[in-house]
Amino acid sequence: MDGEDDGRGPDDGGTNADGPTGAETPRETYDRIAEHFASTREYPWPEVSSFLDDHAADSARGLDLGCGNGRHAEAMAEDVAAVVGFDASRGLLDQAAERAAERGFDVELVRGDAAELPFRDDAFDIAVYVATLHHLRTREDRVRSLSELARVLRPEGRAVVSAWSTEHDRFEETEGFDTTVDWTLPGGERVPRFYHIYAPDEFESDLGESDLRVREAFVSSGNCYAVVSPA
Repeated sequence: MDGEDDGRGPDDGGTNADGPTGAETPRETYDRIAEHFASTREYPWPEVSSFLDDHAADSARGLDLGCGNGRHAEAMAEDVAAVVGFDASRGLLDQAAERAAERGFDVELVRGDAAELPFRDDAFDIAVYVATLHHLRTREDRVRSLSELARVLRPEGRAVVSAWSTEHDRFEETEGFDTTVDWTLPGGERVPRFYHIYAPDEFESDLGESDLRVREAFVSSGNCYAVVSPA
């Protein structure tokens, strides 16, 4: 799952400043909007492409955690021998399967909960976890998910993690907060999606509470990013 346009910031849907009332679970939300959402997700983010350029070469197994329509799994498959795409939404996984079939790249697709990954320890050399962490409703689940990422990475493995940030010029808040951001379907139906918008220091704090080690942290296009490894 990931945040319209390139998904690197709030889209043209409304932000609910009064809080995250009315939003379904991420799985239910993205199952409802999967086809239209996937049609807006064509290219990998430049930050992800740069990360893969730096770290993907010679990797045996890669994980796209919150893979959506598979655009980052496709980019990963250029250099990684075996790629797994993981998402809570069956609808998005169906879109990823269609993309893989049309474009001729190999990816194993798995559905589940990002806070409880169904993979063995040390299973992956490299991982991409972008625009998904912020959909988990509680801090406990977000930190648990980050620790699960650490568990499934090999000791020398690397991952890039991102989340929407208060640094985006759309937001006036300086502290992290919960909200909903609407996705507008063709015909005008608005579907609220839950987000936790991170302040940069909060993002680094949650990473620090997890079993990950931050190698690099930065803000780009209104998102918090970190390159991480197991602690």
